[in-house]
Amino acid sequence: MKTPGLIDLHLHLDGSLSVKSVKELAALQNIEIPEKEEELLKLLRVNDDCKDLTEYLEKFAFPGKLLQTKEGLALSVYNLQEELKEQGLIHAEIRFAPQLHTLEGLSQREVIEAAIDGLDRSDFSAELILCCMRGNDNHEANLETVKLAKDYLGKGVCAVDIAGAEALFPTENFGDLFALARELEIPYTIHAGEADGPKSVRKALEYGTKRLGHGVRSLEDPALIEKIVAEGITLELCPTSNLHTCMFPCIEEYPLRKLMEAGVRITINTDNMTVSNVTLGSEFRKLIAAFALTDEEIKDIARNSVRASFASEETKKILLEKIEKAE
Repeated sequence: MKTPGLIDLHLHLDGSLSVKSVKELAALQNIEIPEKEEELLKLLRVNDDCKDLTEYLEKFAFPGKLLQTKEGLALSVYNLQEELKEQGLIHAEIRFAPQLHTLEGLSQREVIEAAIDGLDRSDFSAELILCCMRGNDNHEANLETVKLAKDYLGKGVCAVDIAGAEALFPTENFGDLFALARELEIPYTIHAGEADGPKSVRKALEYGTKRLGHGVRSLEDPALIEKIVAEGITLELCPTSNLHTCMFPCIEEYPLRKLMEAGVRITINTDNMTVSNVTLGSEFRKLIAAFALTDEEIKDIARNSVRASFASEETKKILLEKIEKAE
């Protein structure tokens, strides 16, 4: 089995800092880190016995400290692209929340420009998705993120998203953000159907999204699955991450085949390479072993990723050609 044309559409910057990158970032910024790699990994990676989403999210605290300067942000984005290229990927959409990187005085605009600087240092094909964050007291920061996305759209930024504690801060609370995105003609994806159920997905579809971050709990509502298929909605599946947050007990129970057989457009992604200790290649190998995916099914998933991406039509054409030419 081969995995041609690997494309990651759901990849969080702060959850994907490699050990090498962490060491470089710490040295650059004079931040103390554990000398022993095994101790460092305890700060960055969950174990396979991760209890829940709360424990999973604890692993973002330390990486966040390393991403509070222009130099650190630029280096992290550059390093991640180089690592993805080395892994054989042909395209990625890297997402992060600018407001989380303003703790030491940077503005959201400065954060975005630093990330774009890092993006431009590599010849890897990638764009940035700016995440708003679910919460009660950051509404103005979220609106600012959306407005800034418009300023940098097509200049490194390709879309907006909303991330965070979906069950605590329901999707229905954030309709004005996506109304603004529509008004400004900014593409968007929405984390929905992970920690919260079908109602979150229905609300995301009501807001007009064509992509769902995770979306696996849509299966709890057959009528919703029919709607997703009819509207051509794409799911950004992140299997190992979902196992770590205890959505499913094992990879064999992951609803990959159910979604494919229902006609849902799926893509396979890592979510957080370091937190979940995965690469896109290892994710596919795991799914191939569990579900006996054929070469053509793997290519179909790759094609879905291209078509659902926020890339330009020209870039999509190039990516599809690479997939078709892959042996």
